[in-house]
Amino acid sequence: MAAAFVGGGAALGAAFGEGFAVLHVTVKDVVSKARMFKPILKHLESTLDRLAPTVNEITQSSEQLDLPEVETKSLIEHMEEGEKLVLNCLKIRWWNYCFKLYYSPKLKRVGRKNRQKVDSVVDRQRVLCTVRDPPDFTVGLDMPMKELKTLLLKEEVQLLLLTAPGGCGKTTLVQMLCQDDELEVIVQNLLNYENMQPNFQIQSDEDAINQLSQLLNHLTPNPILLILDDVWLGSESLPEKFKFDLPNYKILFTSRTALSRFKFTYHLKPLDDVDAMTLFHRSASLHDENSYIPVEEDAKKIVRGCGGFPLVIKVIGGSLRRQHEVVWHSRLMKWSDGQFYFSSDTQLLAHLQKSLEFSDDNVIIKECFMDLGSFPEDQRIPAAALIDMWAELYKLDEDSIHAIANLQELDIRNLATLVMARKDASEVKSYYNEDFVTQHDILRELAMHQSSQESIGQRSRLIINISGNNLPKWWTEQTQQLINARLLSISTDELFSSSWCNIQGSKVEVLVLNFHTKNYTLPEFVEKMDKLKVLIINNYGFFHSKISNFQLLGSLPNLKRIRLEKVSIPSLCEILVPLKSSKKISLFMCNIGKAFENCKIQVSDAFPNLTEINIDYCNDLEELPTGLCDIVHLKKISITNCHKLFALPEEIGKLVNLEVLRLRSCTNLSELPDSIRSLHKLSILDISDCLSIMKLPKHVGELCNLKELNMKGCLRLRT
Repeated sequence: MAAAFVGGGAALGAAFGEGFAVLHVTVKDVVSKARMFKPILKHLESTLDRLAPTVNEITQSSEQLDLPEVETKSLIEHMEEGEKLVLNCLKIRWWNYCFKLYYSPKLKRVGRKNRQKVDSVVDRQRVLCTVRDPPDFTVGLDMPMKELKTLLLKEEVQLLLLTAPGGCGKTTLVQMLCQDDELEVIVQNLLNYENMQPNFQIQSDEDAINQLSQLLNHLTPNPILLILDDVWLGSESLPEKFKFDLPNYKILFTSRTALSRFKFTYHLKPLDDVDAMTLFHRSASLHDENSYIPVEEDAKKIVRGCGGFPLVIKVIGGSLRRQHEVVWHSRLMKWSDGQFYFSSDTQLLAHLQKSLEFSDDNVIIKECFMDLGSFPEDQRIPAAALIDMWAELYKLDEDSIHAIANLQELDIRNLATLVMARKDASEVKSYYNEDFVTQHDILRELAMHQSSQESIGQRSRLIINISGNNLPKWWTEQTQQLINARLLSISTDELFSSSWCNIQGSKVEVLVLNFHTKNYTLPEFVEKMDKLKVLIINNYGFFHSKISNFQLLGSLPNLKRIRLEKVSIPSLCEILVPLKSSKKISLFMCNIGKAFENCKIQVSDAFPNLTEINIDYCNDLEELPTGLCDIVHLKKISITNCHKLFALPEEIGKLVNLEVLRLRSCTNLSELPDSIRSLHKLSILDISDCLSIMKLPKHVGELCNLKELNMKGCLRLRT
C-alpha cells in the first residue's frame, strides 16, 4: 500500500541544479578570501555540502518532478542572488563593520533558504508522499473521473473506497484525479515539515498516525486529500485509523476487494467494447503501416476475451504488436474458449498467460520475465542486478547489450516498465547503474504463477515468500529439502528471526535474499551451494542491516558476482579462503567504512581475480582503500554518488589493466592522482558532476587509449 498527498505543477528543469552548483563553487572560492565573513561562509559551505547530494538527485530526476514555472524561476533567481551576495563579500574591507552588520544576516538567510527550498523540492520525490503521473494515453476514465469527483465533493463523504479487480485501472484513475484542476489538493512533505524536530523518529504505527494528525493540523484550512493506494483484505481497519477531525479533509483509498464495512464505495467497471477496442488498437500498434491489420471481427474476439481489463488489453495487444498473420490466427484458435469475462485474479492470471507466447528465438524473454518475480512487490528492481543474474543464467555478454535489449523487450510488451536515466549517447550501452524496472503487482503474480507449475523439488526457479516465522509447510516437513532450482529467491519481512530450515540446493546458480531487518544471518545452507555464481542481498528496511555469517562465502568455489544493498559490512576480508572465482562486487547504499579494515588476509589475496567493483551511494566512503590497487586484474572501477570521497590513492597507477574509471557525482573529490598517467589501457574516464575538481593531472594526455572523457558538471574546471 502506498500513501500520497497530491497536487499539481510543471516539471523542474536542470537549471535549478546548475544554479546551485554555481553558488556552491562560488562559496568554496570565496570562503578563504573574505576573512571578515569566514565563519559565516564556512557554515554556508557546510550547508551546501550537505545539500549537494540531494540537489544532484533532484537534477538527475528532474523530468519526473512537478513544480510550477513560477516556483522554478524563483529557485533559480534565489541561487543567482546568493552568488552575487557572496561575491560582494570580496569587495568589503576588513575594517568596514557597518557592511559586515548589513551582509551577515543576508548570508545566513542564503543557507537557510537554500535548505528550505531544496527540502520543498525533495517533497516531490518522496515515494511515500507523491503520486506518479498517469500514463500518456488513457481511455474510458472520463466518466468514472466525474462520478468519483462528485462523490468526493459531497459533504457527508469523508472516507471513500475505490474498488475493482487488479488490472482495472484504479491507480491510473487516482493519478488522473491528482492532476485535476477542479479538485483543490495540495502537496506537503510531512517527513521534513518545517516545524518538525530535527531528530524526529517514528517509534511505532500508532506514533506515526499521531504525528500525522498533528502535522495535518498545520495545513488546515487548506483542503487535504489523503490517498491510500492498494489496501489489502485484512488491512481494512487502516483507513479508519487515518480519520482525523479536521475541516476539508477526506480520504480516498483503493482496494481489489469491495470491503463491505465502508458506506461510501465506488466500483470501477471494466472498459466497454468501444473503449476496449480503442486501447487494443493502440497497444497492438494497428495504426502502424508495418503491422498486420486483422479483420474487425477477429480483433473483437480477442478484445472480448480480455474482459475489459486495461492491463490485460495492453499486455495482450503488446504481445501481438507487429506479429505475422499466422501468429494472430494461432492465438485466436487458442482463445476461442468462450470465456470472455472474468472478475477474479485467478481468471485474470489465466488470461494473462496467453500473452506469454514467444517465438523459439525469443523464449529467453519469457524466462527473464519470470525472473522478475524474484524481487518483492512495489520495489524498484535495479537493472544491474538483473544483468548480473542473466549474464550467468543465460550466458549473456559481459557488456550487457543483450540484457538491456531483453529489458526493453519486456517494456515494449507491457510486461514491465524500464526506467532509464538520462544519458549521453555514448553511455546508453555501457552505463546502467541508475536504470531500474518496475512491475504491476498482477504481472508479478503472473511471473510467480508461471514459475510454480511444477512440484517444489523440480522447479528451475523457486521463489519463497515468508511472513513472520511461518516457513512453508513443504520446507518444514523434511529435514533435508532437496531442490533442483537454478534460481532461488527468499523474501522475509521485518518479523522474521533468521531461523532457517535446511535446503539442499546443489544446483542453485543465483541466490536472491530480500529482507527488512537490522540484523540478518546468512543461512547455513548457503555454504553447500557449490554451483552458486551470483549472490544478491537486498535490505528493504529503513536502516542499514548488519550481515553475519559472511564467512560462509569462502566455501563457494564458483561465486562470481556479489551485490549488496543497504548493508553494513564488518569486513569483506573476514573470508579466510580466497574467492578466486569472484569477478564483480557491487555495493549500493552500504556502510563500507570498515569493509577493508582488519583484514586477516590482503584484499588482493581475498579477491585475486576481481575485474569489476561498483560502489554507489556509500556515504561513509572517504578514501579508496590502497589494497584495492594491488588487484592487478581490475578492469572497471565505478564509484558514484559517494559524496564524502575526497581522495584516490596514488597507488591507483598500479592498475595497469584498468579500462573504465567512473567517479561521477563524488562532489568532495578535489583531484585525481598524477599516477593515472600509467593507466594506458584506460578508455573511459568519467568525472561528471565532481564539483570540487579544479584541474586535471598534468600528464593526463599520456592516456593513449582514452576514448571518452566525461566532465559534465565539473564547474570549477572552468576557472
